[in-house]
Amino acid sequence: MTPRAGRWMKSAVVAALLGLLAVATARAERRVVAYVPNWVDLETFAKTIDYAALTHINLAFENPTNAEGDLSYHAKNDALVREARAHNVKILLSIGGGAAADSPTLKPRYFELLTEQKRAGFVAKLTEYLVKHNYDGLDVDLEGPSINQDYGAFIRDLAAALKPKGKLLTAALSRGYGGGKVPDEALGRFDFINIMAYDGAGTWAPNRPGQHSSMEYARTNVDYWLQRGLAKDKAVLGVPFYGYGFGKAFRKSSYAYRDILQAHPGAEKVDEIGETIWYNGQPTMREKVRYAVEQGLGGIMIWSLDNDVKDGRSLLGTITEAMKEGAKR
Repeated sequence: MTPRAGRWMKSAVVAALLGLLAVATARAERRVVAYVPNWVDLETFAKTIDYAALTHINLAFENPTNAEGDLSYHAKNDALVREARAHNVKILLSIGGGAAADSPTLKPRYFELLTEQKRAGFVAKLTEYLVKHNYDGLDVDLEGPSINQDYGAFIRDLAAALKPKGKLLTAALSRGYGGGKVPDEALGRFDFINIMAYDGAGTWAPNRPGQHSSMEYARTNVDYWLQRGLAKDKAVLGVPFYGYGFGKAFRKSSYAYRDILQAHPGAEKVDEIGETIWYNGQPTMREKVRYAVEQGLGGIMIWSLDNDVKDGRSLLGTITEAMKEGAKR
C-alpha cells in the first residue's frame, strides 16, 4: 500500500466513524417528553412511572400568584423532582397551561408581568425558583389568548437568564391556537418546542365531530413550524393520551385513554369507538413515532402521562417499542 492510499483509507475510516457517531448522536437525542399534571397524587404516581422510557418530564403547572410574579409552590411536586433526578430524567417546570389562556385572573397577570417594566423582575424570580427547587429548566406553555406582543421579549430575556445557569428553555406551541403570534426569532431561542398537534376538534365545537389528532393533522402541524424555521431536531411531536366524545358520548370534558379502555374492550386497536369517541390507539401512535423518526424530528411529547395504563395496551409502551424499531433502521 502506498502512503497516499494509506492516507486515503485512514480518511475514509475516520469519515465513516464520524458518520456513525453523528447517527448515534441523533438517535440519542431523540426525546420522549411527558407532561405530568400536579393535580394528581404525585407522591404515589411518581413511584409508578417508567422512567427508562422517558428523557424529559414537564411538571404542569405552577403560575404567578400575584402582580409581583411570585410563583405557586406545591410540596408534593418535590416527590416527582426527586424520582426524575434519581432516574436521570430531566425535569422541567411548566408555566401557563390551557386553563390559564382564558383565565380572567392569570391572563392579565401574565400580560402585566411580561411588560418592559416588570419583565426583568419576573424572569429573575422564575430563574431563582428553578434553582431553588432543583428543576432542569422551564417550559413555557402560554397558549392562544395568553400570547401577546411581549412574548418574544419574554423568551429572549428568559434564554439570556437560563442558559448561563445550564437550564433548558422549551415551549408548548400550537399552530392554530396562538402560534401565529409567536415571532420567528423566538423559535431559535428554545432548546426544543413541543408541538401540540392535537385538539383539532373538541368539546368546544360539538356539532363538528371527528378525529382531533389525525396523522394528517400531525404532519401539517409539524410542517407549519418547520416552514417557519424551526430546526427538525428541535421539533417534538405532541401526541394525546386522551380523546373527545361526540353524539351520545358527548361530554364537556375529555376521556382519558385508560377510561376509554375500561369502557370499551379492544379500544387500544382503533382510533374511534362507541357513539362516538375519537382518540389515538396503538396503531396510530406507532405510526406517529415512525413518522417522527423517519423525518428526523426531535422526538415525541405526551399529554399527559397519567392517562395511560400499565399493561400491554400502554401507549407509552407503544412509543418505546416504536422508538427501538426506529433506532435499528
